[in-house]
Amino acid sequence: MGLLKVSIIFLLSLITMTLAEPPGCKIRITDRGLEMLKTETKRFVEEELSNITMPEMRGQEGRFQYTIKDVKITELNLMSDLRFQPDVGLLFEVQNSSITLNFQRRILYWLFYDEGAINASAEGVNIFTVLHLRKDGEGRLKISNVTCNASIAKMRARFGGTLGRVYDFIGTFLTTGMRFVLNKQICPALNHAALVLINQLLETIPVRTEVDTYVGIDYSLLNDPVVTETSLDMDFRGMFYDLKNENETLVNYAVNPVVREYDRMIYLALSEYFFDSGLFSYFKGGLFQMQIANERMPKDLEMLLRTTYLGTIMMLNPALMEHPLSLELEVTSPPRSTIKTSGASVAVNCNVKVLVLPPGKPAVQLSSMTMEGKFNAKVSMKGKRLAIHLDLRRFKIFSNQSALESLALIPLQGPLKTMLQISVVPLINNYTKRGVQIPLPDGIDFIEEVVEYHNGYIIVGANLHFRTGLREIIERKLSVETDNSI
Repeated sequence: MGLLKVSIIFLLSLITMTLAEPPGCKIRITDRGLEMLKTETKRFVEEELSNITMPEMRGQEGRFQYTIKDVKITELNLMSDLRFQPDVGLLFEVQNSSITLNFQRRILYWLFYDEGAINASAEGVNIFTVLHLRKDGEGRLKISNVTCNASIAKMRARFGGTLGRVYDFIGTFLTTGMRFVLNKQICPALNHAALVLINQLLETIPVRTEVDTYVGIDYSLLNDPVVTETSLDMDFRGMFYDLKNENETLVNYAVNPVVREYDRMIYLALSEYFFDSGLFSYFKGGLFQMQIANERMPKDLEMLLRTTYLGTIMMLNPALMEHPLSLELEVTSPPRSTIKTSGASVAVNCNVKVLVLPPGKPAVQLSSMTMEGKFNAKVSMKGKRLAIHLDLRRFKIFSNQSALESLALIPLQGPLKTMLQISVVPLINNYTKRGVQIPLPDGIDFIEEVVEYHNGYIIVGANLHFRTGLREIIERKLSVETDNSI
């Protein structure tokens, strides 16, 4: 019975693994990438702690009555570290650091009244903060919880003014209360920074958004991020969809990209499905149709077509000889990509029609051909936009009407391929060079990219660059949200 139970559990686990949706896009942030984030994170935390507000303190010690107000943090000297916390998220730690503060004092002793500034320093500041990273209901990366512990070993106060030395003996009393209040303010400030501000930064990562007027892209996380001591791995759906019919999408049968490298700050892996879903969506959106006529028709191509179909025109109607020609291309099935270690390619099947365009009359079809083309695809990255450059490498046409006409088209293949490379491919590349944004927050870009081709997927290894600070990114987002609400 026990063996049967174990077998059933194993079988169910195997089925679950088999049915799990493979990612079209994967991102790995390595400990090298985290190293780059340390300086920016430290600066951000210092800004948050410097904005701590502390309440006015009033009290009495013997014959002394005191009021302390206008508490300001004037300097932070944080010895911090940022690293991965396996199975949880990120750990931000501050050890043996100091915080310098300035107070305004007002003290009454018998009939003597004194006021002035107090410079104080909190020493032995230790902060232990763990950020729990999870996938939320929308498939977005979020900080779901913060575990924070803060402590201050001691605080020193330096009184100024004529009675400064007289008041030194009550310094311990004052600083004990101030240390307690300050210590209670640190974790709430860091909780707000993480759960509110950093989550606002993560909201700038596209999850399900429009790419253009034809298609959108789904970058929702498929599961919680996997955190180890050396990396943070995230699996995204990486799927394009037709904006007019978002439910008609391509099923993912591609291989699961495997990232083994750790040398670069970040790695982006894209499977064939990522590209195929884009080609499928553009096909369903009706984008893969083109007409080359009139001013878009190159003179050399028109002369070539006119010469090739001279006999056909004369047989149909010699009066059509002077009218312009048109070349219509329509992709008949979704193009498919193939990624191998030697590079990437895209296969296209297309219906090509040659027509005469008599003014004010219906077009007259001269020929209908099937074109089989293969494009070499070069993937590149700029900033955080992925672009593709195509180059027509293999081209074949044959007639849909007769084998004899297919033989007659053989001399046309070379010149037509050249003309398509000159006239059609640049139009496609001009569109694809706009690229598509990858799932990174605003203000962070790829630099020093290297593209590697594997069987079934590509990997882009790169380093990271902050175009602006975390604070500026968050403030810009808040400004945009405020403008939109207005």
